[in-house]
Amino acid sequence: MAFSKPHIIVIGAGFTGCALAYDLARRGMDVTVIERGEIASGTSGRTHGLLHSGGRYCVSDQESAVECIQENIILRKIARQCIEFNGGLFVALTEEDAAYAPRFAEGAAACGIEIEQISPQEALRLEPNLNPKVLTVFTVPDGSFDPLRLALAFAASGRYFGAQFHPYHEAQVLVFDGQRRVKGVRVLNRTDGSTREVHGDLVVNATGAWAGKVLAGSGAQVNVTPTPGVMVAYDRRLINRPINRLTPPSDGDIIIPQRRMMVIGTTSYEAEDVDYIPVEDEQVQQMYSDAVALVPGVAGCRMRGAYMSARPLVGKGQSGRSLARTFKCFDHLEADGIDGLVTITGGKATTCRVMAEKTADLVCKKLGLSIACETHAYALRSYRDYYTPNGGRP
Repeated sequence: MAFSKPHIIVIGAGFTGCALAYDLARRGMDVTVIERGEIASGTSGRTHGLLHSGGRYCVSDQESAVECIQENIILRKIARQCIEFNGGLFVALTEEDAAYAPRFAEGAAACGIEIEQISPQEALRLEPNLNPKVLTVFTVPDGSFDPLRLALAFAASGRYFGAQFHPYHEAQVLVFDGQRRVKGVRVLNRTDGSTREVHGDLVVNATGAWAGKVLAGSGAQVNVTPTPGVMVAYDRRLINRPINRLTPPSDGDIIIPQRRMMVIGTTSYEAEDVDYIPVEDEQVQQMYSDAVALVPGVAGCRMRGAYMSARPLVGKGQSGRSLARTFKCFDHLEADGIDGLVTITGGKATTCRVMAEKTADLVCKKLGLSIACETHAYALRSYRDYYTPNGGRP
C-alpha cells in the first residue's frame, strides 16, 4: 500500500519553524510554512547568537542546561558553517561572584558540562581585554553563531526535502472542520493584500512569543509569557569568546563576539504587546555599565545599535527570571479538546533542533505514523541554498 503524504502546515519561520519544516520534510511529509515576515524576522533574528553550553542554567534550571549541552554538541556537528567554535568563560568580579563558584561547578558536573577552572592570569592571556580584577574563572564549551545563517541552513535543508516556504504570508485565523477540529489557516498575502485558505492534515503553531496571539479566538490556549530582553552592539571586537558573569542568571550577564562587533545582553521583563516593545534608554545604559564591568575597553567603543527580542517563556504568574528556559509541545486535543492543532514554544535557539524533533514525533503519533528522526545525524545544507531552486536539490 503506497504511503500517502500527510500535509503539515507550520506557522512561523523562526529557528523552530525552520527546523521543524526540515524534520517533517525529511520524514517524508508535505510541509507548508507560513511566515508573516521574512525568515527569522521575529525573535530568532534578534538573538545575541550564543551557542549555549548550559552553564548559565546549570544551577537553577538543570533541565534546560542538559538540553543546551546536548544540542550544543549536535549543532557543532551538523551546523559547522554557522558556528564560531570559540569556547567561553565564566568570570567572578566580586567576592559574591566567587562564592557562587562551588555551586556552579557542582551544577555543571551534574549536567554533563565540561568546565575547567583556570587562573586569572591564564584568563587574561586568553582575553587581554577582560577586566584585570577577575577573581575566579572557568572555561565552558560556549560558542557563537550567526542567527540568520542558522535559520536559513535549516530552511534550505527543509526545501531540499520539499518543504515550501511562504514569507510575507500572515496567518489570520485558524479554519475549522466543524467545531472541534482545525483543518487549516486563512492566510493574508502581505505583498498584494489577497487572502486564501490553506488546508492540511495538521497545523503546528511555531510562533514562539506570538503563540497566544495565533490561537486567539480558537478556544485553544497556551501559557506563554513574552519576556523581552534588550541587547546592545558595540563597534569593536575586543574579545574572541563569550564572557559570562559568574552569577545566577541576571541582567547584563554576558558579552558575546559577533564578527567584528560585540553584543552585551540582556534584560528580562514582561510585555503586554509583543508587537510593540520599546527599547528604553535606561536599559541601554544598564547594558553599557554591565559591559564595561566585564570588558573595560567597551568604554572606548561606539554603540552600533540597541535592540530587543521577546523570549517565549512557558508559564505564568512568575517573574521572567524565574521561568524555566525549557520548551513544551502542546497537543490541543488533550489540552483543549481541539484536534488537528499542535503548539511548540519555549526553549532557546540552541535547542531548536530537539524542539523540532519532539514536535515531529508528536505529529507522527497523531497521524499514526512511525518514522524516526534523522536530523541529528546529517549536516545541514548551506544557508545559501535557501535562495536556489528547490533548496539546492539537483
